[in-house]
Amino acid sequence: MKKLKLLWVFFLYFLASIHASAQNATGTAASIQDGNHKEENLSVLNQWITWNNPGSLLITHLNKQAFDLYARRDSEIDDLKTLEDWQKRQDRVNEKLKKIVGPFPDRTPLNPRITGIVKKDGYRVEKTIFESTPGNYVTGCLFVPDMIDDKAPAVLNVIGHNQEAFRAELYQIVILNLVRKGIVVFAIDPPGQGEHVQYFDPSLNFSSVGYTVIEHCYLGNQCFLTGSSAAYYFIWEGIRAIDYLLTLEYVDPGRIGVTGFSGGGTVASYLGAFDDRIKVSVPCSWATASRRQLETKGAQDAEAELYHSAAEGITFEDLLEVRAPKPTLLTFVSRDEYLSLQGAREAFNEAKKAYDAFGMGDNIVMIEDDSRHWLTPKIREGIYSFFMKHFSLHGDPSEQKITILPVNELTVTATGQISTSLGGKFIFDANRTRTLELWDQLEKSRSVPDMHLNNVQKKGRELSGYLPPEDVPEPFINGRYQRNGYAVEKLAISGEGDYVIPFLLFLPDSVSGSNPALIYLHPLGKATEAKPGGEIEKLVREGFIVAAPDLLGTGETKNTATRDLAPGYTSVLIARSIPGIQAGDISRIMKYLVNRDDVDRSCTVAVGRDEMCIPLIHAAAFDTSIKNVVLIGSQVSYRTISMNRFYKIGIIKRENGSTHHPIEIDFSWGVPGVMTVYDLPDLIACVAPRKVIFMGLKDQMLEPASSELIDEEFSFPRYIYSLNNAQGNIKITSSREDPVSIIASLFR
Repeated sequence: MKKLKLLWVFFLYFLASIHASAQNATGTAASIQDGNHKEENLSVLNQWITWNNPGSLLITHLNKQAFDLYARRDSEIDDLKTLEDWQKRQDRVNEKLKKIVGPFPDRTPLNPRITGIVKKDGYRVEKTIFESTPGNYVTGCLFVPDMIDDKAPAVLNVIGHNQEAFRAELYQIVILNLVRKGIVVFAIDPPGQGEHVQYFDPSLNFSSVGYTVIEHCYLGNQCFLTGSSAAYYFIWEGIRAIDYLLTLEYVDPGRIGVTGFSGGGTVASYLGAFDDRIKVSVPCSWATASRRQLETKGAQDAEAELYHSAAEGITFEDLLEVRAPKPTLLTFVSRDEYLSLQGAREAFNEAKKAYDAFGMGDNIVMIEDDSRHWLTPKIREGIYSFFMKHFSLHGDPSEQKITILPVNELTVTATGQISTSLGGKFIFDANRTRTLELWDQLEKSRSVPDMHLNNVQKKGRELSGYLPPEDVPEPFINGRYQRNGYAVEKLAISGEGDYVIPFLLFLPDSVSGSNPALIYLHPLGKATEAKPGGEIEKLVREGFIVAAPDLLGTGETKNTATRDLAPGYTSVLIARSIPGIQAGDISRIMKYLVNRDDVDRSCTVAVGRDEMCIPLIHAAAFDTSIKNVVLIGSQVSYRTISMNRFYKIGIIKRENGSTHHPIEIDFSWGVPGVMTVYDLPDLIACVAPRKVIFMGLKDQMLEPASSELIDEEFSFPRYIYSLNNAQGNIKITSSREDPVSIIASLFR
């Protein structure tokens, strides 16, 4: 009986299973019939082998342009055969360096003061302040050996990215060992470090924007807008520090050296190239070929990138070669987290050719050690030995054990910060002065409107790097969805280089004849408002054919290959800009649209939100096929960013970020050197008399712009619209109005 019962249970279970399977099959069939089975994937580049790494498209495109520039420069190097060839090259490099970094200001009184002297066994420390320019204070400590016969050699120590600057243990080891060997060492606080913090907040007892690297990039962005660079200020303060050394009667002017590690290696390289008084240069863990750096770790912090240097044919190698045959030691490690070992070797090998041409190949040396990014004991002893050799010092070059001094014994100012002890001026203040000078020039240029706007059109294209489409783009379709009342096509067209622009095309089912066309740009990508019920659907239901692209560097093509700052800073090197490249992408999308049979060329509009307003303003200024422009949350101007101490555009908050590292920096919104030629309001003036609507203009802090600020910044474009009898075609409204209604009203 038990066996029969078990068989009966299994039989019933079998019947139930069959019934369930039949129901599932019926349900699946039903869902297939009613279309509910599909889940939309709005990615265009998925399942596309050629573009299977879209997060690298932006940096790869920028790097290729840099590599083309470097290849042109390398071919010039290959043609250098004789000493005379190299000397002529040095002259050209010197001129180019002056062009892209300088000119430097006149030397003004240093007004040095010693705030305290600390006496130690065998040496003393003089706590020193000097002015690099009037009111710009620099703090440092001068380490002087007790036993100086006649005159001693001196080394300027410029410090890498360490918040304590030269007070950190590693730097003290190097400094005090050099002092033990009879060398005077002047260690200064670079901008953003030690007592030289640029944005010090007493309530935080720290910088309000973050640690040293973040400060350098934050102020560096403002410098790039004015066609300058943070490097300018680092170099000038180093030059003035050497000026101070040469005022000391016990310093031998014929035996001056410089050294620095990491970011300090960058500055040491600059100083070795710019200051002819430096006999011995020892840049540590920075000397690396520019090409290899970009293709491995990417562009680094703002002060490490010289404005338009790649476009001018200048690389890191040139900083070494221009000082040949003066003694230079390069140091590097095997596992550097930030820099390319291959590049370091190649830079050394190329520079050695210049030294060999002078018959002094032994004057350039490279030391490697097996380590992460660091000054290892082997490297440190190599530094001591190199300075002793070329300063003609005798004795033991090995490293001695030293006693680390507490920070308070090396504090120069009363409060530990220049800003709270002395006040004075900072890099922002100097760059603001430069902005005012450039603004005066713009105002004078605007006084002759026709000539000014022609100049903006011509030079603005060049400076931003805008390239218009040459041919009508042919789309590639990678999928299509039918929705209620309209279809969504997943398309891509070729960009200006070896990349594609993915976009979604929304086509109303009722499309017939010629229809208005619209480009919709969102900083978070095309899919943000693309789902049913989103803003794009509302526009489609108003009768628009809508193209929603991911401009290069956004959405699907958002940079994931390197640091957030790398693409923007690479654009600084190659004399282009990401907004300019993206503006070209917009023009390509518009050219595709206006060449469709179902689009009315006279009824086109482009809509941009937030950061996407900047490339759109450029595109509209340079491309008249964009008949109407709607800008939601646009920045008022670049001038407001460089004129104000704080700004928020391009600031990326870090999750769980500490006081030391609350944000990351991005320059993808900036046009290097923009203030030398134009500002955003000048581009708006170029759009006249076409319609442009601003909704919710923002200031530099991304807050609603005041009416006073709007009136000040927009006086020129409003004047140009009035000259065209089109005052009603430029409108400024609040962000509270419905964008869809505003956009639809353009064609009513």
